[in-house]
Amino acid sequence: MNVDLTKRAAYTDKTPYEIWQQTEGVPIYRGLAIDDLRTVELKPWSRKGVLGAFINLIGAGRACDSYAVEIPAKSQTKPEHYLFEELIYVVKGRGATTVWNESGRKQTFEWQEGSMFSPPLNTWRQHFNVQGDEPARFVALTDAPVMINRFRNLDFIFNNAFGFTDRFNGEEGYFNGKGKAIEEHRTWDSNFIADVPGFRLMDHSKRGQGARGILLHFSANTISAHIEEYPVGTYPRAHWHGPGAHILILSGEGYSLLWEPGKPRTRIDWRPGSYFVPPAKWFHQHFNSGKEPARYLALKPWGFTYQVEDLVKTLEVESAGGTQIDYKDQDPEIHATFIAECAKRGVEVRLKF
Repeated sequence: MNVDLTKRAAYTDKTPYEIWQQTEGVPIYRGLAIDDLRTVELKPWSRKGVLGAFINLIGAGRACDSYAVEIPAKSQTKPEHYLFEELIYVVKGRGATTVWNESGRKQTFEWQEGSMFSPPLNTWRQHFNVQGDEPARFVALTDAPVMINRFRNLDFIFNNAFGFTDRFNGEEGYFNGKGKAIEEHRTWDSNFIADVPGFRLMDHSKRGQGARGILLHFSANTISAHIEEYPVGTYPRAHWHGPGAHILILSGEGYSLLWEPGKPRTRIDWRPGSYFVPPAKWFHQHFNSGKEPARYLALKPWGFTYQVEDLVKTLEVESAGGTQIDYKDQDPEIHATFIAECAKRGVEVRLKF
């Protein structure tokens, strides 16, 4: 790679990551939200050999980024490896991925719409579309901004031969979909999940009435995900945390409110395929005013298996030292608006407090 990040970044208001990103030649989507990841326009991406775009929503800060890739029918991406983590969710289509280290055996596994996996750090990976007539598309969360900004050397990031064999060494069945439930932490630890929209959840009533959810960890990486689901006519308590939790709506229709303390609320209406990121320390609250359970997937640049950051208590209410606003303490206008939205759709409000 011939981009000199060190010299160019010293006299510009752009970060080394942003300088590199502009050289990639694909669209960069910004703002608070993407209406539908399944239809957002992508352009040819030379480095990957397929179509793609960066998605740098405001709420990511400089903690992470995401990108979308579409693989044409009977095609594949170029082989790649890099010194940053990524977590991949398949938005549409069917295909297969091959993962390997420099000296290890290749492991190939198949995926479909709704599958999720995370290639271990710095492993080679290549993605294939096995369909003969339809494109396949996925979205990936990465911590590339942190790594590129820290080292400012693209050869080190993209051409580093070091193999993290403690994370992956070509083990047979590494991506077979088996996992381990850690009940006390409400966590599923795995390397591959075939069907996130249908994944069995656990009680998550600390977040909201009737809520269910689960934390997801993959491939000994630090970045993680979680799934949450809310019954018809309900919504969780508002809360805040650090930057970078990318929310992808899997089912249901409704809206979310995002706001900085003491400032007006921003509303985002959503449906399956909608994608948004609450900015750091902004309260956010998700409202299921539709006629079916609302499920979303959150892709996050932090995890709970490895404590590498100071994590706030998002499941505790403010009076107990947490970052949640209890139902009884929220602005009454929030619930009044929800009642009106449910009435428009003929939905019964089931939330009681």
